[in-house]
Amino acid sequence: MERIGIVGAGAWGTALAITAARAGRPVTLWAHERDIVEGINAARENRVYLPGVKLDDAIVATSDLAEIAKTDVILWVTPSQFVRPVLREFSRHYRPGVPVVMCAKGIEEGTFDLMSDVLAQELPKAVWGVLSGPTFAAEVARGLPTAITLACEDETLAARLAHALEAPGFRPYWSKDVIAAEVGGAVKNVLAIACGIVAGRELGHNAQAALITRGIAEITRLAVAKGAQPMSLMGLAGLGDLILTATSMLSRNFSLGAALGQGRALKDILAERRAVTEGVFTARAARDLALKTGIDMPVASAVAAVLFDGADIDATITDLLARPLRAERD
Repeated sequence: MERIGIVGAGAWGTALAITAARAGRPVTLWAHERDIVEGINAARENRVYLPGVKLDDAIVATSDLAEIAKTDVILWVTPSQFVRPVLREFSRHYRPGVPVVMCAKGIEEGTFDLMSDVLAQELPKAVWGVLSGPTFAAEVARGLPTAITLACEDETLAARLAHALEAPGFRPYWSKDVIAAEVGGAVKNVLAIACGIVAGRELGHNAQAALITRGIAEITRLAVAKGAQPMSLMGLAGLGDLILTATSMLSRNFSLGAALGQGRALKDILAERRAVTEGVFTARAARDLALKTGIDMPVASAVAAVLFDGADIDATITDLLARPLRAERD
């Protein structure tokens, strides 16, 4: 596991490339955009998604997926709604047995598949794991202390992958609970939008804490329904990731929610961004999946209603507060 391939050269993919290079490993970084490839190889910088951070010479960018197939470990970091088409294109190059680590966080619209489901369908011969947890790309790129979950059903493979990806300041903990890591990583983006709306509406820290706490209950209900262990959601890829994403303007999801809470239109916010705000796409998929599986997810459903159904923010908050009282454990 010496050569690391990374598919997706956004901020997170670039930060992972920096981390792998910091650990002394050669990295091949794939980007769809030719300007990103040329900028990395010529200027040693990803000026679009991670400006101001110099990249090690061990990182080589490419727009040819066949180059990724030559590596020993593949980290998949494309936006979640693009995972399937890029995997399908890559499938003719894939060498069976090479581990693929899914780093994208989301639920596919239409199918309601988790990213590992998409991976299993498009690369049925792949061995794989999931990397998820509380990480801001800029802090990882700077080498600031970071802990993250590496989930894999094969615990021996998980340990090998964790040692392969370990770097100064970057500490993976392995887990067997893949579903918990995926659901936690996907749904926390939706809840972060809700927390941002609360901040934008200046509703106070009490409300934000309540949303985070009830949000982790929603994540846990959905994850357990899909086969996860509830205690897994108390770890880095569940509660840890939610706390980080739902409390800081460094989070694209939280900052989008804050802008919505201040009265801005969703289309105007998205028009200003080149990077994908995953929670927008996951909100509707999470709501529809919850309806399909009979899981109560009022906060995630409220976010989807605001984003896609034209629901009034103040009326939606009032409706949430007017829900019947219940036992906290429910």
